[in-house]
Amino acid sequence: MLELKALLLTQGMHGMISQVEGLAKALGLSYKHQTIELKSFWNMIPPKLSPISENLVKNKFICDCKVIISCGRKSVIPSVALKKRLGKEIFNIHIQDPKISFKYFDLIVSPEHDNLKGENIINTTGAVHYLTKKEILDNSQYLGIEKDKRRELVAFIVGGPNKYYKYSEKQIHELFNKVKTLFTPDKFKIIVIPSYRTPENILKMAFNTFNIDHHVVKTIDKKAYLSALAISNYIVVTCDSTSMISEAAMTGKPVYIAMMKSIKPTGRFKKFYSQLRDLGITRELENTVESWSYNKLNEVTRIASIIKVWFVSATNKRFVPFTSE
Repeated sequence: MLELKALLLTQGMHGMISQVEGLAKALGLSYKHQTIELKSFWNMIPPKLSPISENLVKNKFICDCKVIISCGRKSVIPSVALKKRLGKEIFNIHIQDPKISFKYFDLIVSPEHDNLKGENIINTTGAVHYLTKKEILDNSQYLGIEKDKRRELVAFIVGGPNKYYKYSEKQIHELFNKVKTLFTPDKFKIIVIPSYRTPENILKMAFNTFNIDHHVVKTIDKKAYLSALAISNYIVVTCDSTSMISEAAMTGKPVYIAMMKSIKPTGRFKKFYSQLRDLGITRELENTVESWSYNKLNEVTRIASIIKVWFVSATNKRFVPFTSE
């Protein structure tokens, strides 16, 4: 059997990297990651209006792989252009809606809340990601926070602004006070974990709000994030990230979504929230604290098993285990 290697194409955003690396690992592929930069003009043009050409890419790279896994708008044209040039020598998979004809990809992995349907589309519940149960457990002691019978632990995962959520200081001040009031220090210890998108002023607000009775991680620290997921009794996640909510859902612990007012319609997000709520995974953060259980969400493993069957059928090759680079 041939050991297969994957080329991962993204815009360099953490959420996208998590998805392509998570899928590559679940498939048992060795991989290398390439951050895509398009030439200035084409940076502003949607894929459906762009020519299919490798010349649109600012940073040239060599594709010596048999599988391409891409995620994000800027990675669409490079993936399709390589597929056009190399044909059946390349098996290309895109994660999320490519905003271009589905025929250009062997497979598209898309969350159900994106409403994509087609012969080569595999729908997921939430987002695929690169966290594993083993990785979470291996880092459980990293924060050095010992469990206290008198105080349960709450992981508070804070995202950041995007095109749907503004993260104004007034809005976040109200949210932080709500979390602090609900999870009182006599019964709970809150562990605040920032993300790559958390602005400095919001992190400062978190420190001022929670530092005395709770614990605030002041830097971007993946091990601290994993440790918090491992040791917490409850998880609170801000509503702006389907990836962070999906990652929390793999723990089997109660996941509260901290809702905020959006600055534009959020139909996709609402469908995602409803889907996880109906599965008994999440609840909106309101005025009471309850505990519940559910089947852990592990979509990347399920999706990988489907892709392996599809790949063998299409190429007559098999994936084999590897050690990632």
